[in-house]
Amino acid sequence: MSTRVLVDANVLYSRTLRDWLALLYLESDSFFSVYWTEDILAETMYHLRRDHPDWPGHKTRAVSDKIRAAFEGGRVEDFVPDGSFVGPDPHDQHVHAAALACRASILLTADSGFSSSAAQEAESPYEVYVPDDFLVLVDDSVPNIVRAVVSKQQHYWLTRHGRTNLPQALISAGCHGFADRVRRHLQELDARAG
Repeated sequence: MSTRVLVDANVLYSRTLRDWLALLYLESDSFFSVYWTEDILAETMYHLRRDHPDWPGHKTRAVSDKIRAAFEGGRVEDFVPDGSFVGPDPHDQHVHAAALACRASILLTADSGFSSSAAQEAESPYEVYVPDDFLVLVDDSVPNIVRAVVSKQQHYWLTRHGRTNLPQALISAGCHGFADRVRRHLQELDARAG
């Protein structure tokens, strides 16, 4: 059975995290499934637009379209905030409600309002993971899938820009532990090629 992961807007906002999540999801086929809501997507797009006011409309539309296409079938359409959310930010009620509605076992978020609330974690049927911990979990569980994605990412960035530093991009996105894993995969791939 696939692990159900509801992804928060602060994860989808980061191109690095969004790309890794989508590629691992698409490569893994069944290890985990990704869920999202229109509200989460709207929040992602709001912050991207706010931080990039000069982007042309086709660029924001492309991000939205890619999220929808990558995680097709994962949209949570019906959820009701029921007062069970005890976190510090009432604006996060919709995320909690969506996690309950899709029966998520993992809420993937960088929002400390979820992870800092012991009462929330005790009462929730889902675990809260920050991106780094989740990506390390994926590597612990299916390292061959991660290695395949590392190889694809390396090839993509070398072909497109002539250079790449996958670990540094992950460190910039706050994923220090996973950056170390990716570095090891790159060393293994180099050793096999050589």
